[in-house]
Amino acid sequence: MLCDRCLRLKFPLWVGIFSLLLTHSLRADQSSIPKVRVIGTGGTIASKGKDSLQLSAYSIALSAKEMLESVPGLEKIAQVEAEQFSNIGSFAMTPELWLKLSRRVTQALGQDRELSGIVISHGTDTLEETAFFLHLTVRSERPVVLVGAMRPASALSADGPINLLNAVRTATCREARGKGVLVLLNDQISSAREATKQSTYRADAFQPGDFGYLGTVDSDRVVFYRTPVRKHTLRSEFDVEGLSALPRVDIVYSYGGADGVMIDAVVKAGARGIVVAGTGAGDMTYGESEAVLRAREAGVMVVRGTRVGSGRVVDSELPMRDPKVLRPRYREKGIITSDNLTPQKARVLLMLALTRTQNPQEIQRIFDEY
Repeated sequence: MLCDRCLRLKFPLWVGIFSLLLTHSLRADQSSIPKVRVIGTGGTIASKGKDSLQLSAYSIALSAKEMLESVPGLEKIAQVEAEQFSNIGSFAMTPELWLKLSRRVTQALGQDRELSGIVISHGTDTLEETAFFLHLTVRSERPVVLVGAMRPASALSADGPINLLNAVRTATCREARGKGVLVLLNDQISSAREATKQSTYRADAFQPGDFGYLGTVDSDRVVFYRTPVRKHTLRSEFDVEGLSALPRVDIVYSYGGADGVMIDAVVKAGARGIVVAGTGAGDMTYGESEAVLRAREAGVMVVRGTRVGSGRVVDSELPMRDPKVLRPRYREKGIITSDNLTPQKARVLLMLALTRTQNPQEIQRIFDEY
């Protein structure tokens, strides 16, 4: 048995050993938790209004770090790092910022192999365009999840915190690997190729169109039910590493009585590509068809899309004003069909396609594969 004097001498040593063991145990527990980086870009999810009932006309007020601090229990799910990329409304997002964000995401994943995935908080206005651009340009199988909110952080029923929590959960999910860039809102997971904002204020604004959600996030776990089959991320042929800008591509919206003046205008403004959001299955008026042919003669690439919101656009005949004139098929004139991409998604793909080729057959192949 040790005397009192020996106990007093050895007590500091015991304390040191206990502290060392405790620290090692905590580090071991922490290292077993997945690591996720949250990159903030702004938007409603980072905004506040004057009171809890103001659901519009709010302003950006939170940093990425402050958003994370507002989510209870997040530390039990992942070691979360905050990074501020920008703090803007997504209506202010530009192709130049897409390029920088894509390179930053690729860099972060390349530099830290311990990252399970990346979450990007984003305004909902153009979230789908940013997501699709990253879907086509980030070279990694690890999950990149875009998340937003339909109500500001100050709202009575703010959806940002639960969306952010579920986005982090999705980014740590092994089954999310290899599925490309994902969009998470309202407990639902969509592919970046398909997610589209279809309501101005509702919490379930983001819908995946004809083919449904990839999965859901429930209280017990993240569940996936299908996998995207079109090319993306690691299988993508697009390299933006050396690009400082993207080719100008404009969207022209068709309507009854349109005379083609808008198509002529964007050609004059220097557009290298045009996406026509046609009526029905991608139809155009006589005036628009004639303007499209002028655009093709000027070397401008044209993609036929539809303003309808879902369904494929297929090759068909050009409407001609003179019924005696043999009507050529759109593809014979080098006009691309957009498949089932929305006009805004078709624009993103055409911008990237034009960085690789000016050949309409090759661009049609790209639209058929992505």
